[in-house]
Amino acid sequence: MKTLDIKKLLSENAYPGRGIVIGKTPDGGKAAIGYFIMGRSVNSRNRIFVETEDGIETKAFDESKLSDPHLIIYAPVRALENKTIVTNGDQTDTIYEGMKQGLSFEQSLRGREYEDDAPNFTPRISGILRIENDKYNYAMSIIKSDDGNPDSIHRFTFAYTNPIKGEGHFIHTYMSDGNPLPSFEGEPEKISIETDDLDEFTTILWENLNEDNKVSLFTRFIDLKTGKAESRIVNKNK
Repeated sequence: MKTLDIKKLLSENAYPGRGIVIGKTPDGGKAAIGYFIMGRSVNSRNRIFVETEDGIETKAFDESKLSDPHLIIYAPVRALENKTIVTNGDQTDTIYEGMKQGLSFEQSLRGREYEDDAPNFTPRISGILRIENDKYNYAMSIIKSDDGNPDSIHRFTFAYTNPIKGEGHFIHTYMSDGNPLPSFEGEPEKISIETDDLDEFTTILWENLNEDNKVSLFTRFIDLKTGKAESRIVNKNK
């Protein structure tokens, strides 16, 4: 698979929707995570990321403008022991609870479907990272309709064992802007992780997202030896 430039992927797509980046830094010492949200409606754009005890959650920036919390208020990132879960919806909690009960990442998602936002039927995208004894692997999942047909559900899981340093994968909800919005197609895109610096990584993602549609960004580096995590949050609403 060809390695793509994340800057180009973001800057040339006005509306990838919500996106997950997972990979490894060029020095091989850290796991890299990025998660962003975008919005076209007032309700979707009226959000910020805030830290929680085990990750982050979305909140309304202006509570008076919150017209419908359904599908937009959730915890995108949660940590469970040596695992970090990142998703575009409340399936974060589904995975968290399932894995606490001994289910796998894939098994935990079996009861979930695409989002109930016809006619888009937005895919549910999810990621899981595991770090233990210097070993690191991750997986990504997408649950989507069959080309907009809500009667058929497609489930795909992609697992990456011992990822290569300086590489990662990018999955997002939409191929591009549109009405209805076209769901992501194919495997997660293979991308280069170009920096060992978290602030630079954050800047690369944020500055290449469409200025009108971007809402919030979360990034995190996790040291593969110590498990220590360092995070950043960027909110357009301030």
